[in-house]
Amino acid sequence: MKVLIVNTYDSGGAAKACFRLADGLKSNGIDISILLKRNNSATIDAEVLKPLPIPVLQHIKLKILGLLVKLRLIDKSKLLSKEDQFTRERPEGLELFTFPDSAFDITTSDSYKDADIINFHWVSDFLDYSSFFSKNTKPVVWTLHDMNPFSGGEHYEEEYIGIDENGFPKKRVLTQKEREVSKSVKALKMKSLHKVHNLTLVSPSQWLGDICKASDVFKDLQVKCIPNSLNTDIYNLMDKNEAREFLNIPLDKKVILFVAESLTNHRKGFVFLKRAVEYIDNSDVVISVVGKNKANLNFENIIELGMIKDEVKMSMAYAAADVFVIPSLMDNLPNTVLESLCCGTPVIGFPIGGIPDMIVNGENGLLTSEISVKALVKTLEEFLSHIEDYDRETIHKEAIKKYSLNVQANAYIDLFNTILVNED
Repeated sequence: MKVLIVNTYDSGGAAKACFRLADGLKSNGIDISILLKRNNSATIDAEVLKPLPIPVLQHIKLKILGLLVKLRLIDKSKLLSKEDQFTRERPEGLELFTFPDSAFDITTSDSYKDADIINFHWVSDFLDYSSFFSKNTKPVVWTLHDMNPFSGGEHYEEEYIGIDENGFPKKRVLTQKEREVSKSVKALKMKSLHKVHNLTLVSPSQWLGDICKASDVFKDLQVKCIPNSLNTDIYNLMDKNEAREFLNIPLDKKVILFVAESLTNHRKGFVFLKRAVEYIDNSDVVISVVGKNKANLNFENIIELGMIKDEVKMSMAYAAADVFVIPSLMDNLPNTVLESLCCGTPVIGFPIGGIPDMIVNGENGLLTSEISVKALVKTLEEFLSHIEDYDRETIHKEAIKKYSLNVQANAYIDLFNTILVNED
């Protein structure tokens, strides 16, 4: 069995997840190849597909427009497509929006031709729906990392945008333009997938799987739930004091970890944590922050660890913490939660998306009663008062049972074999 794993980029959460799956499949003897649109990593062996050549007339038109912009005879905004203009006009802080077309033909790649089965991951700006599904002759398993494969273009159909004066999320109201574009995109996807029978969906979380099953685009297709995995040799139990000494974190404080990958993305909910910590007694609490931007929290004891790309060092950040807080307002099955649990560190989060799939109240963390600053403060205080109730070794062992590479790889192998047998 030859499996082709397809992803747009070599970096990001989805890339990390699909490369972990590739490692798990390889260790189980599966012949794996990887196809990417972009690969800047020296450690990832993958075919990089070139875009289709631009038609001559379109190329000439772009050259002329570029010259006119250079001569300042027209504004450079004239070079933007209608799609680019639309995405630029969207409110700040929203998740990515992508369209279902691209200048790539995945079926022309050598890796595609050699494969028995195709495993899509995050393929936005790479997969061209119309051409691929009209030409494809191979079974496809599509691992969903967000809502984009079946949405009207949004990667998360965000219900909220911002926070109100009482600490609750503010309802988002779509513009007429947003509704029109979404309807058009969804219609193209449905047309492209009309009569497609050799496509199976995999959702890492029950939440995304349920939404996928109810969608207009994928409602007639099979959806399986297989959680993501990670290398449990790296994300493992570690002595808390040793980790703190290495990272220069006080040994005698309660430590709250926050990974600040995006401070402006509404979906990540940073503003909820920012307000919540203002109500936390800071006399014996330290907030440890991982991220490229300074969190600027109104809190006395903050340790900025900066951006951490090394996974061993990241596992130390989890090990050094008493609890990891993820204030996302909408999420699939966040890698950060898996990583924290495998390191034995409890997690606090809102009861949204795939987070309830992973957190068992009082055993490996806590879910808030609602999405609000008040609920987050109450849950943090409850946890900090009962840290000793959480057994890190038990949390680690339970996480290993669910999220090791072998568990995920075997589930995919069973699925691939079933599909290939039925294809014959």
